[in-house]
Amino acid sequence: MKKERNEKIKQVVKKDFSYALNESGDYRESWRIFRIMSEFVEGYQFLSKMEREVTILGSARTKPDDIFYKVAEQIGGLLGKNDFTVITGGGPGIMEATNKGSFEAGGISVGLNIQLPFEQRINPFVKHSTAFYYFFTRKVMLISPSNAFIYFPGGFGTMDEFFEVVDLMELGKMRRSPIILVGKKYWQPLLDFLKNKSLPFSSASKEEIGLWHLVETAEEAFEFIKDIEEPTDICELDPTNFKCADGGTDWKIFKIMAELVEGFEFLTGIIEDVTVLGTRSMSKDSPYYENAYQLGKALAKNNFATVTGGGTGIMEAANKGAFEMGGESIGISMKHGSRESYNAYVKKAISFNFPFTRKLIITAPSKAFVFFPGGFGTLHQLFEVLTLIQTKKMERIPVILFGHDFWGPLHAFIKEIFVHEFETAGDEDDELYQIVDSVDSAMELITEFRK
Repeated sequence: MKKERNEKIKQVVKKDFSYALNESGDYRESWRIFRIMSEFVEGYQFLSKMEREVTILGSARTKPDDIFYKVAEQIGGLLGKNDFTVITGGGPGIMEATNKGSFEAGGISVGLNIQLPFEQRINPFVKHSTAFYYFFTRKVMLISPSNAFIYFPGGFGTMDEFFEVVDLMELGKMRRSPIILVGKKYWQPLLDFLKNKSLPFSSASKEEIGLWHLVETAEEAFEFIKDIEEPTDICELDPTNFKCADGGTDWKIFKIMAELVEGFEFLTGIIEDVTVLGTRSMSKDSPYYENAYQLGKALAKNNFATVTGGGTGIMEAANKGAFEMGGESIGISMKHGSRESYNAYVKKAISFNFPFTRKLIITAPSKAFVFFPGGFGTLHQLFEVLTLIQTKKMERIPVILFGHDFWGPLHAFIKEIFVHEFETAGDEDDELYQIVDSVDSAMELITEFRK
C-alpha cells in the first residue's frame, strides 16, 4: 500500500511541475490558468516595492573557491554599497555569491526561486524571496524590473536567460539595458559562434553583439552600471516595464490572462504536432529552406501537425511542405503593433502581444522540436526547451538540430566549455539533443519517439 501511495504522489508531482499541460490535448483546465495568473500578480507586487534592480545570472554549480564565485561576491558588494537591488535566482553557486556580497554590504538582496521536482534550496544570504512553479513566470520576473544584466558562466539555464533578454532587446520588445558578460574564456567562443554562423544568415545583428560588454573583474562590470538611473515614466506590462506611479501594476494584467485563455483554447485538440524553428531570413534557394520544406511534407505524410512561428524563411518552408501535402499547418506568431503577419501556407493561426505567452503556447503541446539555423530567437527557444527537460519540468522529447555545419561548433562549445572547462553542465546534458543532416534521420527520431 505504501509503495502504491508513493507512486500516486509521484504522478501528481510530475503533473504539477510539468510544462506540458495535458496529454489529452485539452488545455482548458482553469486551475492552471489561475495558478499562472496568481504568479504574475504576486510576482509583480513583490517586485513593485524595489528600485535600481540589477539581475545577475550564472551557474548554480560554481563552488566558493572558484574565481567567478569571488568576482560575483565582489559585484554583489559593489551593488549593495551603492544602493542597487541585487536580483538572482536565489539558489547556490553564482546566485549565492552575489546575494552574499550584497547582504554583507547591507544591500537589498533578492532571490526569485524555482520549485523543482527535486530540491533547490534558497541560499542564506537572500533577504527578500518568493518562489514560482513555472519557469516562464519566474523568468519574466527576473527580467521585468532590471536596469542591467550581468551574466557569469553557466549552463543551459543561463543560456536560456541570456538569449531571451538579447532577443527581446533586438526585437524592440524590451527597454535597452547594459548586457555584461563576465569571463572572456567562457563567452568568447559563443560570440565567435554567433559571428561565424548566425551572422551569415542575417539571423543575428553585428550591431547588437557590439553592444555587449565583455569583462573580467567586478570593477569593470560596475563601470557600466554605476550611473544608471531608475526610469520614472513607466506604466506598462511588457517584459520589462510593469510599474506604475502608484507602485502597483496596471490593468494590462488582464491582457495576459486573456492571451493565456485564448492560447489554451487554440491548442485544445492539437495532440500530434512537431514544432519547427529557425531563422526568418533563410533564402528560398538555401538547402536548409528545401530541407525544412521536405520536413513539412514528411510530417504531414505521417499525420503530424507542423507548428512554426508563422513567418518567413524556415517557418514558411515547413508550413509550405505541410500545406501542400494537405497536413495541419499552424502558425503561432508575435503581433507587431496591431499588425499580424503570416506566411501564405498557414492554415490555422494565432498571434500574441506578450512574448512570454506566445512562448508558452508554441512550446506546450509539442511531441518534438526541430531547430534549423537561426539567431537569438532560435537559440533562446532551444535553450529554454533544453532547460525544461534538464530540470524535469518537461517530458524528455526529441530535440533535433538540423545541420552539423551550423550546430557542430555549438555542440563543441557545450562539450568543451560547459562540461569539461567550467563544469556548468554534466556529461549527460549534451545527450538531450541530437544533430542530423537529413529529413529521413529527423523523421526516424520523431516516429520512434511516437511509438
